[in-house]
Amino acid sequence: MTPLDTSVKLSADMGAPLTDPSTYRRIIGKLNFLQHTRPDITFCVQHLSQFLQAPQVPHMLAALHALRYLSNAPALGILLSSTFDTSIKAYSDSDWAACVESRRTVSGFYITLGGSPISWKSKKQPTISLSSAEAEYRALKKVVAEVSWLVRILDDLGLHVSAHVPIFCDSLTALHIAKNLVFHERTKHIEIDCHYILLLEIELMANKFVRVDSINEVSHALFV
Repeated sequence: MTPLDTSVKLSADMGAPLTDPSTYRRIIGKLNFLQHTRPDITFCVQHLSQFLQAPQVPHMLAALHALRYLSNAPALGILLSSTFDTSIKAYSDSDWAACVESRRTVSGFYITLGGSPISWKSKKQPTISLSSAEAEYRALKKVVAEVSWLVRILDDLGLHVSAHVPIFCDSLTALHIAKNLVFHERTKHIEIDCHYILLLEIELMANKFVRVDSINEVSHALFV
């Protein structure tokens, strides 16, 4: 069972409006609070939050499905290890043109400290990506910025990161763009702020970009 029914594609106009929208809004508000300790419902909450203005019956059914999912696994949460491990690992992924109405991409990241999750997010990208590689590169930019911030925060607290931070991405093209200083015609339309990745890799953190074949476990939390 997943937080959302994968066989149902939700949209803004797909059913009868709710007679009492406040009930739906309260459920989503509680789910939004709960996701601070349940990364597995991050995408679910992000997706259902889009319909707060005018929720309809299918949206409420999806919210109730999420509650049933939580009731079936109440013990899941964040496990903080007692071992002293300051290594950070980060994962990014994107679902290109996931929104059926705006065709915007949903991207997300998942960051662990010593194997325990400390930061995660699932959110629509602000602009439309013209390719899956661009979508992945934008997702990569978000996680690099978050890792940079976390490293500085931990350093201020006297906790020094023990090694270079590996950032995992399953797009070889996006990784090639991130490591290549030459801007080609196919990438010149990407906003300059996305190339913030290059600045960090060269001057600040020497991020180690690593390609992995599959990050299904993280994708499950961010995009299902």
